[in-house]
Amino acid sequence: MKPTRPRGWKGEDMVNVAALEALARELPKAELHVHIEGTLEPELMVELAERNSIEIPFATAEDARAAYEFNNLQEFLDLYYAGMSVLVTREDFQDLTWAYLTRVAADGVAHVEVMFDPQGHTERGVPIEVAHGGIVDALRRGEAELGITWRLILCFLRHLPAEDGEEALAFAIAHQDTITAIGLDSSEVGNPPEKYADIFARARNAGLRAVAHAGEEGTADDVRRTLDVLGVDRIDHGVAALDDPSLVKRLVDGGIALTVCPLSNVKLKVFDSMDDHNLKEMLDLGVMATVNSDDPSYFGGYLLDNYVAAIRSLGLAADDVMRLARNSFTASYLDGAAKMSALIRVDATYDAWMHAQR
Repeated sequence: MKPTRPRGWKGEDMVNVAALEALARELPKAELHVHIEGTLEPELMVELAERNSIEIPFATAEDARAAYEFNNLQEFLDLYYAGMSVLVTREDFQDLTWAYLTRVAADGVAHVEVMFDPQGHTERGVPIEVAHGGIVDALRRGEAELGITWRLILCFLRHLPAEDGEEALAFAIAHQDTITAIGLDSSEVGNPPEKYADIFARARNAGLRAVAHAGEEGTADDVRRTLDVLGVDRIDHGVAALDDPSLVKRLVDGGIALTVCPLSNVKLKVFDSMDDHNLKEMLDLGVMATVNSDDPSYFGGYLLDNYVAAIRSLGLAADDVMRLARNSFTASYLDGAAKMSALIRVDATYDAWMHAQR
C-alpha cells in the first residue's frame, strides 16, 4: 500500500510514513499490557482443541477467525473465555506463550510484561501451577533464546466475587520470584475498584506491584478511584482520563503511565475509528502514554501493528514514536540498570534513524 500522509502533519514534521513505520520497527520496545490468553490465534486454538479432545464451535481456523467479531467488551469476553477452554496442560501454556514471543521478537520487542488470568483456568479445573508453569517456561526460554526480558502479572477477574481471588492472591504472594505484580481485568462496568480494595492492599503490603484496568468502559472518575482505592502504579487503558483536566494533571505530575491499546479500543467501540483516538492528545499533554496490543489475536494487531495504525491515523511525528518507545521502558517494572540500558538503546536507535533521514 502506498504510504499516505496522516491528517495534522505539517512543515518539518512531514516525514514519509514508511520511514516512520521503519523507525517504529527498529526501536526497542516494551509491551506492558498483553493478556497471554488473548494471543491465542485461531490456528493454535484448533490445534489445542484436537490435542486435548475438546469440542469447540469452530471446525477450522477460518471459522474461528470469522467469529472474532463483537460489538462491545462483554461480547468479546464471552468469546475470549470460550477460546480459553482449549488450554489444559503445561505444554499448552508453553506453546501459547512461545508463539506470542516469537511473533513479537520479529517486531523489535525487547521486554514484555505479560498478564494471565488464573481464575479463568482454575474454574475449569486447571490448577494455577499448570498455567503459571507453562507461561514461565516459555518466558525463560524467550529470554535465553530471543533476548526478551519479562515480568509476569497475575490478574483478578473483576466480575467474580472478591473472595474468589484468595487462592490466586496466595499464589502470587508465594511466587514473587516469578510474579511481579497483580492486575485487575474483565468487565469494568458494575465492578468498581472498591470491590478489590482489600486484596490489592494485602498484595501491596506483601511486596507485589499493582496495575488495573480503568477508563476503558468506565469514566475518568473510575480512573481516579482506581488510583485512590487500589494504589496502582499505572492504569491499563485509561483513555477516559482525558475527560478530566485535573486528573490529567495528576497523571502528568505523578508520572503515572497509561498502557493504551489503540486497536483494541477501536475494535471494542471505545472510539468509532482510529482517527478519533486520543493517543496523540495524551502525548501532547505530557501524559506517559504507552502503546500495547491487549488481546492481539482478537483485535487484529500485535504491538507493531498498533504503532503503525497510530502513525497512519493520528499524525504522529518521529519524536512521538520515540517517546512512546521510551515511555514503555520508563513505565516498566525493569530494575534501574536494565531500564537505563534499554533507554540508551532507544536513544541510540533514534539518533541513527534521524541521521539516516538527513
